[in-house]
Amino acid sequence: PLVADAEMLGTPDPELAATMGFSGFGKKARTFDLEAMFEQTRRTAVERSRKVLEAREREKEDQTEKEFRIPCTAASASSATRAGPTLTEREAVYSESEDNSNEELSGPSMQSQSSAKGPAEDTDDDDDEDEEFIGPPLPPGFKDSDDDNDNDDTEEEDNNPVKKIPDSHEITLQHGTKTVSALGLDPSGARLITGGYDYDVKFWDFAGMDASLQAFRSLQPCECHQIKSLQYSSTGDVILVVSGNSQAKVLDRDGFPVMECIKGDQYIVDMTNTKGHTAMLNSGCWHPKIKEEFLTCSNDGTVRTWDVNNEKKHKSVFKPRSVQGKRVIPTTCTYSRDGKLIAAACQDGSIQIWDRNMSVHTKFHCRQAHASGTDTSCLTFSYDGTLLASRGGDDTLKIWDIRQFKKPLNSADGLPSFFPMTDCCFSPDDKILVTGTSVKKGGGSGKLFFFYRETFQKLYEIEVTDASVVRCLWHPKLNQIMVGTGNGLAKVYYDPVKSQRGAKLCVVKTKRKERQAETLTQDYIITPHALPMFREPRQRSTRKQLEKDRLDPMKSHKPEPPVAGAGRGGRVGTHGVTLSSYIVKNIALDKTDDSNPREAILRHAKEAEENPYWVAPAYAK
Repeated sequence: PLVADAEMLGTPDPELAATMGFSGFGKKARTFDLEAMFEQTRRTAVERSRKVLEAREREKEDQTEKEFRIPCTAASASSATRAGPTLTEREAVYSESEDNSNEELSGPSMQSQSSAKGPAEDTDDDDDEDEEFIGPPLPPGFKDSDDDNDNDDTEEEDNNPVKKIPDSHEITLQHGTKTVSALGLDPSGARLITGGYDYDVKFWDFAGMDASLQAFRSLQPCECHQIKSLQYSSTGDVILVVSGNSQAKVLDRDGFPVMECIKGDQYIVDMTNTKGHTAMLNSGCWHPKIKEEFLTCSNDGTVRTWDVNNEKKHKSVFKPRSVQGKRVIPTTCTYSRDGKLIAAACQDGSIQIWDRNMSVHTKFHCRQAHASGTDTSCLTFSYDGTLLASRGGDDTLKIWDIRQFKKPLNSADGLPSFFPMTDCCFSPDDKILVTGTSVKKGGGSGKLFFFYRETFQKLYEIEVTDASVVRCLWHPKLNQIMVGTGNGLAKVYYDPVKSQRGAKLCVVKTKRKERQAETLTQDYIITPHALPMFREPRQRSTRKQLEKDRLDPMKSHKPEPPVAGAGRGGRVGTHGVTLSSYIVKNIALDKTDDSNPREAILRHAKEAEENPYWVAPAYAK
């Protein structure tokens, strides 16, 4: 607007110009070709970044400075000559009115000025400029050495995957005393759920826990059935609970029931015609993309998909078959990462994979994946979706390419597994495969083994505890490893640097002080207009009142102590509550203790002699 005004006004009164502070009113307004300026800046930036890349490549190829400087100066000279004419045109645009005005040039012209001095000056500083980056200047005294160190570290980590395993710190969550057979983490990593052989499901909130590491909720959703599997849905708002009964349950985030699958008719032979499972469940999981759909497999020889909104009937049924075409029991099931395939491992040692939309024939299958008659405990797809890992009950861990499903890519044996839900999982970067081992009581420590995915070389092992390692879970967002053990512990391994949130949130919080039960205080009723005789004394402090109430046996509802010895005050003694036991205890039993039987008998000798009743009259005749 000022430029336009200046053109419109022409040459105004010099006094007005002095008052307004515009010294350059008398001259013609400068015009800027913004597009040309931006284009020139872009070209310069591209040219400079190309030079930086070239310099780096040359440095890798050849370390000697001589051979590095010669091509470098040649390249810079040519670039300077290329930049020369265009810059001089720009200079011509600016040069008018530069003598009189004190204003500096606007726009990104500092670098262009330095390179517009001419090819001769430019070549001297060119070696230094090659090392610089586009952007704001570096602070004084800054050297590139830190940057190089960081790069070295990341390169070293890439070369050595063991450095990526977050196991420098651990916390232990006490679930109970029996095996932790199920673990689940919500997608954000805020909450952990654990389930066990003690029928309990416990909820742990990392952000809400303090260093005492207590669960905030514990419930038994399936009464007296062991928990087989727990998993949060892809959105994290509901939880699938698979237990030892035939009906899977869905709970919300806080543990309240959302739906329960229907039980099938046990007397129908064809499993397709029943609405639900008729025997014990083995496993289950959520669809990775469709948040309402989940999958279960059961001892009735079927794999079924369900919709959360329809609990009356399954969506579809998949029936695995043995080589002879007979029914075979699936021990574990899973979806592929894109949700298009459904995989199940069966008791005859086979792994069978169906297209989710076609339930009749398998798309891929491998008959002798594991030993027949053993329970394959886990199937899991890699994050890139190409490979499938299987954890067998025959103490092996195998990895398969399902497109060439006849034999495994790699296999590791000597990994004992006693549980039908022993896990295996991939690391977040998809390069490491993790599984746990089982041990008998007193037979050493359960371990977590890490295998390199490509070669199946054993990279690392963690001794977890002196019981079996059943469940393991490596969360991609938190970069923390959760482990469920055979002695009721859930352990979380993390690294303060490499891991995010999760266990790091609760270990830093101090334990809360335990306060005395607040239920003892009686409500204080404020009645300002009551007569003095009815007015209660004002309470000074709740803590003091608590202590007073604790001492008052009536207010604190103190239970009466047990009766010692004979009963009193209308209460029967300790040995029984019936009248007969009371009589036996107090009347019928003589309480005198006769330690010397001879003295006890001779005590009655004098009386017997004076007044004979039994013996003497009988022998008198």
